[in-house]
Amino acid sequence: MKCALVTGGSRGIGSAICQKLAEDSSYHILINYQSNEAAAQKTLEEVLKKGATAELIKFNVADATEVKNALTAWQEANPEAIVEAIVNNAGITKDGLFMWMSHDDWSAVINTSLNGFFNVTNFFIQRMLRNKYGRIVNMVSVSGVKGTAGQTNYSAAKGAVVAATKALAQEVAKRNITVNAVAPGFIRTDMTGDLDEKELIKLVPVNRFGEAEEVADLVSFLVSKKSSYITGEIININGGIYS
Repeated sequence: MKCALVTGGSRGIGSAICQKLAEDSSYHILINYQSNEAAAQKTLEEVLKKGATAELIKFNVADATEVKNALTAWQEANPEAIVEAIVNNAGITKDGLFMWMSHDDWSAVINTSLNGFFNVTNFFIQRMLRNKYGRIVNMVSVSGVKGTAGQTNYSAAKGAVVAATKALAQEVAKRNITVNAVAPGFIRTDMTGDLDEKELIKLVPVNRFGEAEEVADLVSFLVSKKSSYITGEIININGGIYS
């Protein structure tokens, strides 16, 4: 059984990615979520409707012990299963000016995006290397590429994943494992629901927010065999806001 794991797969871009992989690939899809079981269940139903096989796997990516325990239990229950694709999508924001930022708001954002990338990817990387095949896609952000005021913690976390993507890509390329990052701009999801869309689209050359499905299309391509000569890349998908 060949599998794709999507962290933070219950809502928004993560849910769109799970559904797109259900359409485009033959992978058994592991939908990770932390707390919103109802949303995860809904995503699972959509994935199954598209004719794919899938299951939910609950853990907090930021908690190294929890990740290890959940993934070890899953691997032991499915000894023949091979995770060929990882989409590190889980992330949180706790926005605010740096001068007022609490240590907790700094740590929570770093732990989820950066340590989450480490905890999940590190668990599978040796198996991928032995298998001589893999696709790792890290969801970053325009904030991690250009920096965004009010998001020093989020920009730091995503910027670190950008650098990690470039470094890891070089380490594993000979084994037919690609590592790329996707950096969305303003995408219409729950996470951007509080933003003033009317004002912000003035900044976007294509004059609209993106849709989660558009990001999912790009991720699906990077997860596929068609992308085998693309690695160490950070691909912006932002309507021209930063290019």
